[in-house]
Amino acid sequence: MNKEHGGGSLTALPIIETQAGDITSYIPTNVISITDGQIYLEPELFYQGIRPAINVGLSVSRVGSSAQIKAMKKVAGKLRLDLAQYREMAAFAEFASDLDEATRKQLTRGKVMTEILKQGQYMPMPVEKQVIIIYAGISGMLDDIPVEQIKRFEDEFLRYIETSHPEIGKKIKETKDLDEDTEKRLSQVILEFKKLFSK
Repeated sequence: MNKEHGGGSLTALPIIETQAGDITSYIPTNVISITDGQIYLEPELFYQGIRPAINVGLSVSRVGSSAQIKAMKKVAGKLRLDLAQYREMAAFAEFASDLDEATRKQLTRGKVMTEILKQGQYMPMPVEKQVIIIYAGISGMLDDIPVEQIKRFEDEFLRYIETSHPEIGKKIKETKDLDEDTEKRLSQVILEFKKLFSK
């Protein structure tokens, strides 16, 4: 990759099909040991409409946050935690009839974040927009929006911020950070848009 696009290099991108999802067999184990991480795609998630169908528990990055801009680091840590807790609780919640308030909130947040992370085919998103919408989700400001409306909210909100408040995305793109002032302004804009958004 040239310097204008951040530099760096890509040595190999092995793609492995596992037998019945077994990542402990000889070939996957050896490839995993020589690469800087793996993205594990799961058919069950794909059929549930979660696309890209990435299993966050089995996907690993050894490069980690050193490959992210500062703004993404700030939102990604909380996102990872929310998703991990959600996956853990979702399995348990299937068998529990009476859930406490904290568990219900965690499940709602996980569902919201899962919706936010769904991506249309051939629809890459600039990193500043990713930071903006992930922040909206992890901040809890979208928890009161019905899950089936999240995708529409995301599309309309990102359009709104692009046309009415382009300075927010511009600042994140230029500074590669989500400073206190930008975060405060972003929170205000999210609340402002929520009043305009018809559920």
